[in-house]
Amino acid sequence: MRSDLVFPAVKTVRNRYELCQLASKATRRFHKPSLRIQDTMNDILTKVGAAVAEPETVMGRTEVLAESHKRAA
Repeated sequence: MRSDLVFPAVKTVRNRYELCQLASKATRRFHKPSLRIQDTMNDILTKVGAAVAEPETVMGRTEVLAESHKRAA
């Protein structure tokens, strides 16, 4: 169940809104077309909830990727 992944992730992030923003941005950046979006989102919530990746680290990576996409366009 995804709620089992959300509750530990909320402890890592300041509030639920920030968690939603983090999950949506990271899902857009790290999603591979060959996988289901649900699986990508579950992986991200697992990493944030397990404190494998700090939220700032995940956000920083997505912003770096976004900048590289902007430069390429």
